[in-house]
Amino acid sequence: MDPLLIGLLVALATILVLSSGIPVAFGLGLVAIGFLFAFEGLDSLDVVAETFFAGLAEFALVSIPMFIVMGAAVASSPAGKDLYAALDRWLNRVPGGLIISNIGACSIFAALSGSSPATCAAIGKMGIPEMRKRGYPDGLATGSIAAGGTLGILIPPSITMIVYGIATETSIGRLFLAGLLPGLLLTTLFMCWSLYTAWQNGYSFKDQANKYSWREKFEVLPRIFPFLLIIVGVLYVLYGGVATPSEAAGVGAMFCLVLVVVIYGMWQPRKIWNILSDSMKESVMILMIIGASALFSYTLSSLFITQSVAEYIAALDIGKWQLLIIINLFLLVAGFFLPPVAVILMTAPILLPIIIQAGFDPYWFAVIFTINMEIGLITPPVGLNLYVINGIVPDVSLPTILKGALPFMLCMVLAIAILCVFPEIATWLPNYMMGTG
Repeated sequence: MDPLLIGLLVALATILVLSSGIPVAFGLGLVAIGFLFAFEGLDSLDVVAETFFAGLAEFALVSIPMFIVMGAAVASSPAGKDLYAALDRWLNRVPGGLIISNIGACSIFAALSGSSPATCAAIGKMGIPEMRKRGYPDGLATGSIAAGGTLGILIPPSITMIVYGIATETSIGRLFLAGLLPGLLLTTLFMCWSLYTAWQNGYSFKDQANKYSWREKFEVLPRIFPFLLIIVGVLYVLYGGVATPSEAAGVGAMFCLVLVVVIYGMWQPRKIWNILSDSMKESVMILMIIGASALFSYTLSSLFITQSVAEYIAALDIGKWQLLIIINLFLLVAGFFLPPVAVILMTAPILLPIIIQAGFDPYWFAVIFTINMEIGLITPPVGLNLYVINGIVPDVSLPTILKGALPFMLCMVLAIAILCVFPEIATWLPNYMMGTG
């Protein structure tokens, strides 16, 4: 059978299996084993266990649970509340300042946690009720947090970028640097849209109802500065070549645990256990997906699907920008149905050689790829952030949240367009700090 036809069957089978609600790792493993058995016989299954564990035999993967512990420590403590309070107190005089405070809090918390759902949950629990109380429309209040939460997979240190680096064998430090300025660009676009919306409503939002003294503005800062210093420290040792991502993540996780104990008095063994338990569950989920994706990739390669798809795309008589548009549309559709980690592990190793052959920078493409995945986080049917927000405010319907998030999706599309015109936004910082490569 033609490998492209087999590839189509694999794609359809994957969609059907994952649509059943089965966990992603088990779904990918089931499809991979099923097609190996169907086309190569029972003997081909001898490599299943070896291939699965080989996908996890990468030292850099140690950084994933460490960064997750780092984020869980922050998410489980009042650090998010303090971060939100600080921004609210400093920006409350700005028209529409509360929504800007929420997006700013999302961007900073995203850097602390590296997780979009955690960012949505932590900032949404505080920000959405406060915005609704002050007169913000439900759609804008919920949509802004849903979109702001997606920054967690772009602004470093990002777990998604780590997975991308491992899947494509590219530098994780350079990926972090590539995502920094685009992350700030996206945050700025979100804030500009929020200001425009506030202006459209005649600056009617009652942000200035609460007036804070200078003492109130400064008193919260000592509690959040140590966490911000950890981010700066982790990024410094990474970019300065002082430590590997795994080492930097381990030290960052340890310091975050120490800080939540010292600053917030979370010394009870049960609270520490909850942080470690939540981190373990998320880490195992991601690592299982990585192992299953390694098996899935082996199946695609063994059946010559990967090679045939790459050859087919490379043989298309189209310009490189048309190729990029096709790839973007493919990633958007994939992001509608699969979580970012799964899409990256399944498609990035196939797409990256094609992108490089077309003349695009691989780290710039990683940013484009990630922004596409961000859009997927706030679009149905998966749209994980939408369901997190709906869980926080169940009286606000999913269509209302989706409608509120739609303008922010357009901001992401605009960011992709800006990066296509000015790729230096993603490439300048890594080239400046780490040299061209």
